[in-house]
Amino acid sequence: MDAVLNPSPAPQSPSPTPIGIRPRLPAWLKVPLPSSSAFTRTRLLLSDLRLHTVCESAKCPNHWECWSRGTATFMIAGDRCTRACGFCAVDTAKPLPLETDEPQRVAEATRRMGLQHVVITAVARDDLEDGGAEHFRKTIEAVRDLNPGIVIEVLVPDFLERSWAIDRVLAAKPEIYNHNVETVRRLTPAVRHRATYDRSLAVLKLAKERAQAPLHTKSGLMLGLGETREEILQALRDLRSARVDIVTLGQYLQPTLRHLPVQAFIPPEVFAELQSESEAMGFLHVASGPLVRSSYHADEFSPSTAQPAR
Repeated sequence: MDAVLNPSPAPQSPSPTPIGIRPRLPAWLKVPLPSSSAFTRTRLLLSDLRLHTVCESAKCPNHWECWSRGTATFMIAGDRCTRACGFCAVDTAKPLPLETDEPQRVAEATRRMGLQHVVITAVARDDLEDGGAEHFRKTIEAVRDLNPGIVIEVLVPDFLERSWAIDRVLAAKPEIYNHNVETVRRLTPAVRHRATYDRSLAVLKLAKERAQAPLHTKSGLMLGLGETREEILQALRDLRSARVDIVTLGQYLQPTLRHLPVQAFIPPEVFAELQSESEAMGFLHVASGPLVRSSYHADEFSPSTAQPAR
């Protein structure tokens, strides 16, 4: 039960595997290149409005599919992060000043794309007093003003657990508040720069407690970094204890040779088993599969048909 999930084969010789050599991708992780005109339209629209997406910046393997469906996850507050997490491809550098018209540009992109469910995320902005919370608030309000009735999901940093910063985001009344724990407790120090496992759980719990409107909370885990099955199940139990409603489980993929290597490729049947076990714990919605990411097919969950967990 505690064995590492699908561990990579041990070397056959005393020589260690050379740095930078990754295991061959299994068939279930290979995705076709885009062939639809919608992909090109999405790319041109984002370029026209000078918007960043986590799809590109984080080298998401699904961005071909999502852009071909006419969807994207908007990344606000620039494309330079103040943290250097071991799994993330977003650049770490001194951030540029916030662009005051960015909320309106995101709103216009949402209108042109005809989205009914939009996901808005951001780089970590530890250089700002509020971590970028006010910029989130302005963006949510601009999107809703131009797109009445839209479901707004935010994927936020931890804001260093400042409750007043979390309150600024909640004041705009997003329907879904997502903050990822990313990995199990034991691996967090190596995987997430400056973040802590307990802080992330506290942020999710605070959001649920302080929301002034119905709010679904969401979090996600990457698998394949060397975690055990029991560690995954414990992380899921911890998320339920924090009253999280929605959880995503996906395969970690090394974005560049500078990032943490993949320790294991998790088979689809294991993801299916973990989905069943997660649902049995009481999550309202579970997305579990090799290519699942935080915002992948996010619109498949409808807040209007499910009451948030108490």
